[in-house]
Amino acid sequence: MGSKSEIKLLGTAASPFANRVQFALNLKSIEYEYIEENLACKSELLLKSNPVHKKVPVLLHADKPPICESQIIIEYLDEIRPDLYQLLPSVSLDRANCRFWATYIDTKFFPLYEELRQTLNKTGQEAIKKQMIEVTQQLEEAFIKSSNGKTYFGGDQVGYLDVILGCFIRWTKHVDELNDFNTFDEVRTPELAKWAKCIASHEALKSVTPGKETLESLYGLLNVYRPPYK
Repeated sequence: MGSKSEIKLLGTAASPFANRVQFALNLKSIEYEYIEENLACKSELLLKSNPVHKKVPVLLHADKPPICESQIIIEYLDEIRPDLYQLLPSVSLDRANCRFWATYIDTKFFPLYEELRQTLNKTGQEAIKKQMIEVTQQLEEAFIKSSNGKTYFGGDQVGYLDVILGCFIRWTKHVDELNDFNTFDEVRTPELAKWAKCIASHEALKSVTPGKETLESLYGLLNVYRPPYK
């Protein structure tokens, strides 16, 4: 494992879920071939590799069946190469806790940003922001328990939850700028605010973080294929 001919990743530059897998691959120093997908005109390779959801990311590993969904891909990488920067904790109970919060992030945290993006009504936006505050305060508590007073969810080094949540840093910043909001507020969530600055500057993430133009292009595409709520 390791050569570009063995590992391929189908993704899009602005997808936080594809960025998440890239982050994990970089942390593990696994070489891979990145294949950029056009979501407006999906390739036959993507449609064949993920016929159920038809979305990225998809990991192709040699002649094995395709692996879909970012959390599953990262756990797969951790299982086949635990010697290369293990992301999930070694203790079963800690791994279960990580999976719980990872699911919380993907089903509670990120969907609120999609709602905010699609909501043009001021009253609706304020209601969503209130929910966001509640969710981030829950994550603040989770971070404090998980980090044990250290820099990352994983302690002294980036762990599984740092990868799961860290992929949203650039996205949330972009949404914040558009909606006069601050996700990781220094007053409401001081520990997460410090964490956000550290994770955003991590070299393994910086190299795959989308720029403003990339995110704006994706926003335009999303608004064409899924119009904002009125």
